[in-house]
Amino acid sequence: MRIIRTHEDILAGLEGLVMLDARLEHVVARAGPVPLRRSEPGYAGLANIIVSQMVSKASAAAIWRRMEERMERIDAAAMLAASDEDCRYFGLSRAKAEALRAVARAELSGDIDLQALCEAEGHVAIRELSAIRGVGRWTSEVFLLFCAGHPDVFPVGDIALQNAVGHALSLEVRPSARELDSLTTAWSPWRSIAARLFWAYYAHEMHRDAIPVAISAKK
Repeated sequence: MRIIRTHEDILAGLEGLVMLDARLEHVVARAGPVPLRRSEPGYAGLANIIVSQMVSKASAAAIWRRMEERMERIDAAAMLAASDEDCRYFGLSRAKAEALRAVARAELSGDIDLQALCEAEGHVAIRELSAIRGVGRWTSEVFLLFCAGHPDVFPVGDIALQNAVGHALSLEVRPSARELDSLTTAWSPWRSIAARLFWAYYAHEMHRDAIPVAISAKK
């Protein structure tokens, strides 16, 4: 498994995708630069994704900033030490606070090893992550894609990706998650590059950045 670590890996993946599906040559030309957007593959990286769900980037950034200011270091131990009052100050919903605590408990108890999951097969890692209460398939896939650098994950439930694929491939209707799951099989083993490509395409064509990570991105 070739981990996606550098912009050179992105370029190699784009070349591979065009060889697999000639329709993507047009998408690559329209999308412009495809960003790497890698984050740390530990608790903070997964926590960042959970915080960013269902809120604007500005709101997520504000929550994350308050967490950094009060917690100093965002890790499993610090999250479990945070009180309900702290979580309200951060701006976390009850559901997000509980999800963050569930991940923290799982990591500290040894029920899950986030670093080890970065080297696991995608379906195995998704199954283990999704077993944690409050962590679904989309969250698991985005963690593997942006934190683990997994090369072959496509979050088919992401609405922006569904819209981007439908628009780019001139489909009559926006593909459902199930339809996208079938369609993207042809892009293996570069589905993570395809996801980045279509997020970039969406940003270019719809003038909106829909990539679900940004706050803790290192590159």
